[in-house]
Amino acid sequence: MKPHFKLRGLATVNFYAKDHDGAKKWYSEFLGLEPYFNVPGYTEFRVGDYQQELGIIDSSYAPKGYSEKPSGAIAHWHVDDLKATLDRLNTMGATEYQPITDHSQGKGTFVTASVVDPFGNILGIMTNVHYLDILKQKNS
Repeated sequence: MKPHFKLRGLATVNFYAKDHDGAKKWYSEFLGLEPYFNVPGYTEFRVGDYQQELGIIDSSYAPKGYSEKPSGAIAHWHVDDLKATLDRLNTMGATEYQPITDHSQGKGTFVTASVVDPFGNILGIMTNVHYLDILKQKNS
């Protein structure tokens, strides 16, 4: 019997920032695009091949128990050039959280890295052969 629920895809990744305006500017520069939605305290970008949403929320709206220390799950965004992207993030003031790590026994098919942005959020990046395979199927 199939469950009556399923995860259908990543809809929105939200980051909190004390300096909401600074974070909006930083992510606009990094992503090379302006937010498509912007109200006081909340900004949202549509990112990548599937137009997933990256939201920046003023940390005054954070839920009870929110920690300003980097923690929690890491969402990894696929990138074409992991090292160049990591270098760009570091140049923009992010700090390394996890160095480039090959999880595929040297095959280079699943390689990740992550940084802490200047606002305390963990941003994961990776190259992932499955992502590219699904994208190729979608565009066939």
